[in-house]
Amino acid sequence: MSPQTQTGTSGAWRDTSLPVAERVAALMAEMTVAEKVAQLYGVWVGASDDGEDVAPHQHEMDDHVDLDAILPWGLGQLTRPFGTAPVDPASGALSLQRAQQKIVAAGRFGIPALAHEECLAGFATWGATAYPVPLSWGASFDPDLVREMGRRIGDDMRSVGVHQGLAPVLDVVRDARWGRVEETIGEDPYLVGTVATAYIQGVESAGVIATLKHFVGYSASKGGRNLAPVSVGARELADVLLPPFEMAIRESGVRSVMNSYTDLDGIPTAADASLLTGLLRDEWGFEGTVVADYFSIAFLKQLHGYSEGWTDAARDALAAGIDVELPTVKTFGPALVQAVEDGAVDEALIDRALTRVLRQKAELGMLDPDWSPVPPALAAVRHGAAGHDVRGSVDLDPPANRDLARRLAEEAVILLSNDGALPLRKPRRIAVVGPVAADPYAVLGCYSFPSHVGVRHPEVPIGLTLPTLRDVIAAEFPDAEIVFARGTTVDGGETDGFAKAVAAASAADVVVIALGDRAGLFGRGTSGEGCDVADLSLPGAQQALLDAVLDSGTPTVVTLLAGRPYALGSAPERAAAIVQTFFAGEEGTGAIAGVLSGRVNPSGRLPVSVPRDPGAQPSTYLAATLARRNEVSNIDPTAAFPFGHGLAYSHFVWSDAAASAPELSVDGSVTVSMHVGNAGDRDGVEVVQLYVHDPVASVVRPVQRLIGYARVPLAVGERAQVSFDVAADLLSFTGAGGQRIVEPGAIVLGFGRSSGEIPLTVPVSVVGETRVVDRARTLHADVRVEVESTAGQEL
Repeated sequence: MSPQTQTGTSGAWRDTSLPVAERVAALMAEMTVAEKVAQLYGVWVGASDDGEDVAPHQHEMDDHVDLDAILPWGLGQLTRPFGTAPVDPASGALSLQRAQQKIVAAGRFGIPALAHEECLAGFATWGATAYPVPLSWGASFDPDLVREMGRRIGDDMRSVGVHQGLAPVLDVVRDARWGRVEETIGEDPYLVGTVATAYIQGVESAGVIATLKHFVGYSASKGGRNLAPVSVGARELADVLLPPFEMAIRESGVRSVMNSYTDLDGIPTAADASLLTGLLRDEWGFEGTVVADYFSIAFLKQLHGYSEGWTDAARDALAAGIDVELPTVKTFGPALVQAVEDGAVDEALIDRALTRVLRQKAELGMLDPDWSPVPPALAAVRHGAAGHDVRGSVDLDPPANRDLARRLAEEAVILLSNDGALPLRKPRRIAVVGPVAADPYAVLGCYSFPSHVGVRHPEVPIGLTLPTLRDVIAAEFPDAEIVFARGTTVDGGETDGFAKAVAAASAADVVVIALGDRAGLFGRGTSGEGCDVADLSLPGAQQALLDAVLDSGTPTVVTLLAGRPYALGSAPERAAAIVQTFFAGEEGTGAIAGVLSGRVNPSGRLPVSVPRDPGAQPSTYLAATLARRNEVSNIDPTAAFPFGHGLAYSHFVWSDAAASAPELSVDGSVTVSMHVGNAGDRDGVEVVQLYVHDPVASVVRPVQRLIGYARVPLAVGERAQVSFDVAADLLSFTGAGGQRIVEPGAIVLGFGRSSGEIPLTVPVSVVGETRVVDRARTLHADVRVEVESTAGQEL
């Protein structure tokens, strides 16, 4: 039977009254091997700006794909129709609609393709809101706001016909030299897990499939080099790298996972059945799809030397548990079909993956008889409309989006130090200095559309309003004279502009120096995928510029618009203030200016430590005693500003730490509480962090480990009791025998302003016999914030 003949469009699989499993089985029973395999790969396409259907995208890894030739067999996915080139959102939606109509008409079963896009810091398409990058999500310590953002991103994608988003990144930072630090949420697994889970819940609540990545170990590559081998031990894997993924699988409703590029102790994750099947599915119970990171199946042959040929790579990936080849067909093509028909590859591997893929399409309504290719944004468009008829009718950056981007950016600004210079008090002349002060791209990460794709199309407008820091400072301080001097470029190393910058600084009342990164890909930036660094010195000549400006003697406020933390030389001691942001999105410069003026009371906290020594890497706060400063090494890895640190313009008083009992059993719980009061002269938000210190254990433990946190908004004069119900499960770790255990002994629960400042501690004893903890263990401390009346009382 010719695949072009649509004879299978009315089978039992179309009956929505049947269980999904029965519908999927009925469909698979009618499919040929070629039709099955076609559902397991994508084709990289670009939507047309004139509303015509999509066209294959050519790239360095691409074997030419004849879309018309393969469509009669069906097609599993469309890769990045909106994220490949600038396209008006409405025209792109119309193009995608027509492509889906073509796919449905061409195949024997009329099955549409699932369209996916990047959404790391917003829907990565022209004109869509550029939200803060994930490292800023972590800085907010606000999962609720991140969940709201995830919902908006999901709604925007779904409105134009996108079904899946390739985010979030759950990699825990282990070495800040790695270029993709900006894509992560931070260096603590609990912070990463809670914030990422909230983002996923938001995206999934919009009916869009979120995708966990990169499973697992990518961020622990040797030397912080992209795709470099990973040699972590089983305990680091179990206690640091895996917990965010486990939390998300258990709590978020996520429906897809993407593998990591790297090899883990010699086994490429794309071919690691112990991870992709044994742990992910058999132990954790994940039932969604595993999609390949772009080209990672081909990399089994090309980069890892693990698979001999393309078909071997396909078989190895399928056997491990990968279901879908992305971004385009390379190893899942005709040779794989032939290998299955010849018996060289077990058809059961195809069927296993196909079952998951079709189940997902059925759950999305894509197998229903009344499925429509018309996306919600075009529901009212007349039949036969052209691209020019709809152009401009879809707004992916409406005021509500910008307001949310603003709120998140403001919560993500971190005040690292302040000698009293901030907020600025009506300065007459402000010198704005530095290489990113007048750069509209300075707030955008590598996976924002303008930085990722738009830079290749300089003839096309950015598509967003991106005010520079210089411009917003001028607007924030309308009575001040603004003098600008760039001083140097981000990474060029030039020093000939220093004299002008120093002269501007010397003649000003205050200097705002803006330093940081340029996001890019594979060495074309100073931060981003493939933009790894040898140490954490500021790029180019920026440190020398900073030192020269500090030498001017004018009070200097250092602002960082960066993708990773950097050592700042003597600035922690010499600068009047330091304000840290991590690519805070389209509203980021306004958030910084608001902090400078005092319009915004900062509440951000560091999701990654800021180093003092640029070469003392890798280093994170999750360090055992011998990984900290000691007398047996001349290298001091102590951070200039530790994980969790951040100041505010309010003065918060902490007191009354207590535990509900002096001990808890190995299967019990204890409640610890403290009071925090706002004794300042303005409303503000304190972030109370709960750490556990285990002084004696059967394996070496980090000195401090975050197990809970709470954002506590307090009006002037208000006080709140903050309580954490701590289950013994939260004290568990991987023991010497490889099992997760809770063991008896003394522990200390500490209330911290950061991992390096823990002013209130509560000693507690864990009693009983060592207990093995199963996968149903408690993952969170229940948190309560109860605001109390303080009338007539001292805080």
